[in-house]
Amino acid sequence: MQFVRPAAVAGTFYPDDPAELQAMLNALLAATHRTPLRPKALIAPHAGYVYSGAVAASAYALLQPLRDSISRVILLGPVHRVWTPGLALPGVAVFETPLGRIALDKDAIASIADLNQVQVHPDAHAQEHSLEVHLPFLQSVLGDFTLVPLAVGGASPDAVASVLERLWGGAETLIVASSDLSHFLTYEQALQKDHATIQEILHFNNHLIGEQACGCHVINGLLLAAKRRGLSAHLLDMRNSGDTAGERARVVGYASLAFTESDHVH
Repeated sequence: MQFVRPAAVAGTFYPDDPAELQAMLNALLAATHRTPLRPKALIAPHAGYVYSGAVAASAYALLQPLRDSISRVILLGPVHRVWTPGLALPGVAVFETPLGRIALDKDAIASIADLNQVQVHPDAHAQEHSLEVHLPFLQSVLGDFTLVPLAVGGASPDAVASVLERLWGGAETLIVASSDLSHFLTYEQALQKDHATIQEILHFNNHLIGEQACGCHVINGLLLAAKRRGLSAHLLDMRNSGDTAGERARVVGYASLAFTESDHVH
């Protein structure tokens, strides 16, 4: 079995030169508006950094004060290339980016291995960008951490939520849900549709569909688990590619949100 899952989209979605990548991340993080939230979970986009990096940075900047307290990240993203029926593990020990290697959490992975919706499916991860683009951000804002990467196909909210319940942990565990919003609408159409989607997320409506968010299955499961746990939802940033680096006739929507436990809002 393969030991390392190498970077697949370095040089396309983000720079493959470590110094250039780190400089870009530092600039994106420095430009964010800081809010005093301690997130248990985040929703952040996964497009190329020139398109959605600034929106993602609004989520990851919240983690900088938590650098030494978060030691495990549960990262879930939708599959774009190879379908998987439930939640897929990569079957490797390490993920690699230009900034270095991240070890997977073997104990956490073993704790969900008996769930029917969880499979080992390396092909679902091999070329998938929805997880990978978050890793350099995490490497920039956290110290040493382990990773549980899950590529999500057609999993129900209950199927995703039950995996999150197993992995929930305490303050050491962060959950990241990867998703963009609407795809290829006009700028004005996207503003309207994405605003409506964000309102559904803020109200914990776990019935999103793919036209609203490509990571709908991931978000729906997170919303179900977060509602059961009494978390609060906070919108950090919402823009689209027409605001950042693209033309406005066909845009992709992006948002970052934080979910906090009741005693973790300063």
